[in-house]
Amino acid sequence: MPVDFLAYGYAATVAAGGIIGYVKAGSVPSLVMGLACGSLLGFGAYQISNDPKNVAVSLATSGMLMGVMGFRYMNSGKFMPAGLVASMSFLMLARLSLRLMKQ
Repeated sequence: MPVDFLAYGYAATVAAGGIIGYVKAGSVPSLVMGLACGSLLGFGAYQISNDPKNVAVSLATSGMLMGVMGFRYMNSGKFMPAGLVASMSFLMLARLSLRLMKQ
């Protein structure tokens, strides 16, 4: 089975974003949610790497992140970080949905 490096990279980016939010602004919620979502996405990437049909965890986490961060972006109008995470989540959601529809 091929390793899904894109999914692992997405998970690492989300986790790193939570850490950066904590370091720069002292935001404990950013740290907790960044690490929690990054961990879920990492687990989802592991599942996808073992079975390409097993996209449920990654799909649900990406959808949740897209909704939450998209809402934050619409309210604040600031692309960083909410707009970036919402965009990345949308792309991952589209990628996983296409993969699911092909099978």
